[in-house]
Amino acid sequence: MSRSAQAWFSFALTRLGGIAVDGFFLALAYGTANLLRFDLQPPRWGWRVTACAFVSVGIVHLLALALCGCYRLSWRRTTLRDLPRYVTATALACAVLTALRLGFDVDIYAHVRPPYSVTLICFVLATCALAGWRIVWSWFWSARQREEMLIARQVRTMDTAKVRAFFGGKTVMVTGAGGSIGSELVRQVAALGPKKVLLVERGENALYEIDRQIRAREGAAETVPLMKDVNDVAAMDEIFAAHRPEIVLHAAAYKHVPMVEMNPEEGWRNNTEATRHLAELAQRHGVQRFVLISTDKAVNPVSVMGQTKLAAEQAIMNLEGSFCAVRFGNVFGSSGSVVPLFREQIAARRPITVTHPEMKRYFMTVEEAVGLVLQAASRREKAIYTLDMGEPVRILDLAEGMIRQAGYRPYVDIPIVFTGIRPGEKIFEELDVSEKSCYKTDMARIYITKVEVEG
Repeated sequence: MSRSAQAWFSFALTRLGGIAVDGFFLALAYGTANLLRFDLQPPRWGWRVTACAFVSVGIVHLLALALCGCYRLSWRRTTLRDLPRYVTATALACAVLTALRLGFDVDIYAHVRPPYSVTLICFVLATCALAGWRIVWSWFWSARQREEMLIARQVRTMDTAKVRAFFGGKTVMVTGAGGSIGSELVRQVAALGPKKVLLVERGENALYEIDRQIRAREGAAETVPLMKDVNDVAAMDEIFAAHRPEIVLHAAAYKHVPMVEMNPEEGWRNNTEATRHLAELAQRHGVQRFVLISTDKAVNPVSVMGQTKLAAEQAIMNLEGSFCAVRFGNVFGSSGSVVPLFREQIAARRPITVTHPEMKRYFMTVEEAVGLVLQAASRREKAIYTLDMGEPVRILDLAEGMIRQAGYRPYVDIPIVFTGIRPGEKIFEELDVSEKSCYKTDMARIYITKVEVEG
């Protein structure tokens, strides 16, 4: 059975289950209405006739719910804004039951038309019950769901004492400071007690935002916003000369594989040449530690982006000094990744686009990735580090999970379409931390990659 067929079968079963739950709450509301009407005493015509009358009450209410579109709604997306729909459905049921009472105003038809007072009380109770249990379920579901749970990672608490000792009191330069990774680098470094943090970012809005965030913190480190392009060698030289950074965290790069594939010259200029020039300046100005944020796509690269990052790694490793690169996979929710795209498509109720049903990627939260990068930075080796990303995540499973977390049903409410692998993409990225490829370090999840640096 295909995933789509399974989804529709599951949808049918859950809808039947939902109708059964509605039936239970309707029976509870109707029984309570009778008890309230007769002062907690049995109805004068007995519970048997009352139970028979509930058949018509239940059928009328369920049909009214269906006609008002209540069964088209996902329970996990029910909010107070949907209350009018349920009020309309129970009001319609109340009107129909009232009409039945008027049309069959003879005691022999008591089993098909409840009293007016019972119908009115049941209207109030049924509205509260039918809408209430859906809203409570929606709140319960929302409280339990976080997108990060979809990557099923067990994030370890890291000892920051060594990292704090390394960064404390130093001037730290972060390039690409307004990006997803760069801004998190700034946030975490600023909390480690540095002398000051140099924010190098060419995007005005992104630079303003991260600078504002850090300045708003009580007791925050000094930040120096520098709206510069890392490709401008003269401007970078001036920054090194004026501020004398002791640590450089180089996160500025083009990371979107298809875009770099279509613009290879610019990708090489920004990812490789800019890194080489920046590293040479760091060497000339006596920087203590230079850290390149790299990628799993630099492992046996088939894309231009991967090739530019591999060349950048080789460029810094051929220099004398304390240089290192840190490889890891996708940062969950970072700009340009599939997660924001899926969010946008789900919000617009558009089909989710997945390139291939077997496409897999490594994911890590930005907080964990940056924490590990800073740990690697505090080490002394001249090395290419690889972060242990755990098990890869199938993109199709991620898409289905995000649809469910948004309160929709994959293939039922939101379809999933396969668009084909794009130029430069692999089905599966290689991030091997086995003994054949890496040496273990004394820091959990950080490995030293066994590579031969080209001359």
